[in-house]
Amino acid sequence: MATDRRPRKRVEADAATEVESVARRVHRLRTERGLTQRQVAEPAYTAAYISTVEAGKVQPSEKALRHLAERLGCTYEELSSGRPAHLATDLRMRLADAQRALATGDSEEAAPGYAAVAADAERHGLAPERGAALVGLGQCALEAGEPVRARGLFEAAEGVLTEAGVPVTQRVPAIRGRALTHLLAGELRYACYLLESTLDELNAAGLRDPEALVLLYTALIAPYMDMGAHARAAQAAELALALAPEVSDPALVARLHRGVARTLLAQGRAAEADASLLKAAECYRQLQIRTELAHCHWMRGYVFAQSGDLPQAESALRTAREMLTSRHATLYAHQVGVELADVLHRQGKDAEAEALLEQALAGLGADKGAVHAAGSHRLLGLIAERRGADQQAEKHYATALSQLEHAGAAGDLADICRLLGDLLRRTGRIEAALDTYRIGLGHQSAPGTTTLGPAPAKPF
Repeated sequence: MATDRRPRKRVEADAATEVESVARRVHRLRTERGLTQRQVAEPAYTAAYISTVEAGKVQPSEKALRHLAERLGCTYEELSSGRPAHLATDLRMRLADAQRALATGDSEEAAPGYAAVAADAERHGLAPERGAALVGLGQCALEAGEPVRARGLFEAAEGVLTEAGVPVTQRVPAIRGRALTHLLAGELRYACYLLESTLDELNAAGLRDPEALVLLYTALIAPYMDMGAHARAAQAAELALALAPEVSDPALVARLHRGVARTLLAQGRAAEADASLLKAAECYRQLQIRTELAHCHWMRGYVFAQSGDLPQAESALRTAREMLTSRHATLYAHQVGVELADVLHRQGKDAEAEALLEQALAGLGADKGAVHAAGSHRLLGLIAERRGADQQAEKHYATALSQLEHAGAAGDLADICRLLGDLLRRTGRIEAALDTYRIGLGHQSAPGTTTLGPAPAKPF
C-alpha cells in the first residue's frame, strides 16, 4: 500500500486546506444558483449538515460530494478539487498547440503557450500537465541557446513529477533534457549516468515502455560516440531500432534514425548512414518539424565531411545553419557553424572559416556546446599554423586540449593531441611533444568519433 511521505504536520495542514476549499466551493455554487441549504441537502442530508460543510467543520465523504455535485449542477471533480470540468483535457490540447508551435515555428512563439499551461496546471494541481509544460519550456530554452536555464526547467519538471508520484516512464523526457544540457556542457560521463540509471530504474520496475526506452537509447548514442565507446553506441542503436516498430510517435522514430546514422558511420557504413538520415528527413518534412529537419541536414553534412565530399558537406551544413538561424536556435546554429568552418578550411577558404569561428566562439563556451567550442580552437589553431603563426596556433591547441580533457571526448582528444604534439615536435620541443602524444595514446580517433573533419589515416 502506498505511504504518504509528507511530514505529518503538512498532511494535516493540506487536509484542513482541502476542507476549507470544499466549504467555499459549496457555498459559492449554492449562492450562485440561488438555492437554500435545504434544497441542496434533500433528500439524503439535512440543512444542518450542509451548514457544517460550508463552515468547514466536516470533510464530506465521496458519496456526499457526489450528491452535492448533482444538486449544484457541477461535476464531482470540479467540486472536490476546484478544477473546472475538462480542465486537464483543455490543458493537454494547449500543450499540443505549444508543441506544434515549437515544431513548425520557433521557441519564441511556443514559450508563452508553455508558460501559460504551466501556470494554470500549477494553480489547479495538475502535475503531469505542469511537468510537460516545463519540459517544453526547457526545449525552448535549449533552442534559444540557454542550456543553463534549460537545465533548471528540466530539473523543475522532474521534481514536480517525482513529488506527484508520476511513473518514471513519464519523467523520461525531463531526464533526457537534463542529460542533453550536461552533454552540451561537456559533461559526457554524467550525461551517460543520468540516462543509464534511468534505464536501470525502468528495468528494475519491469516498466517496458517502448517510447521511453527509445528516447533513452537514442539519447545515449551521442555521448557514447564522443567518449569513444563505439560498441556501447552501436548496442544502444540496435536496441532502439528493435523497439522502433512499437513506437507510435513518428518524430521519435525519425530522431532514432538520425542517431543510428552516426553509429553506422563509425562502422564505415557511410551509404547506410546517409540512407538512415534520408528516412529521418522525410519523416520530419512530413511532420513539418523544422528544427529536427535542420538536424538531419546537419548530420548529412557531417557524414559528407567525414567521407571527404566537401561540396556536398558545405551545401548540407549551410542549409542546416540557415534553418536553425531562422528559428533563432542560436546554440545549434553556432555548432553547425563550427562544422561548416572546418569544411571551408579544408577547401582553402580560411578567411570565411575564421569569421564563422569567431562568431561561434561568442556563443559557445564551457557550459554551451563545450566540444564544439574546443573544435573552434582546433580550427583556429590549424588556420594560424597554416599562416606560420605557431605561438598563436599552440595557444588555440592547448585551450582545445584542456576543454576536451574535461569533456572526455575521446576521438577529439586524440586528434588534438596529435596536432599539438606535431607542432611541438616541429618546433624542437621533443619532450613536451612526447608528453602530449602520451595523453592521446589512451584514446582513439576513428570515423564518426571526431566532431570535425575526417579521422587521421592509420599509419602504414
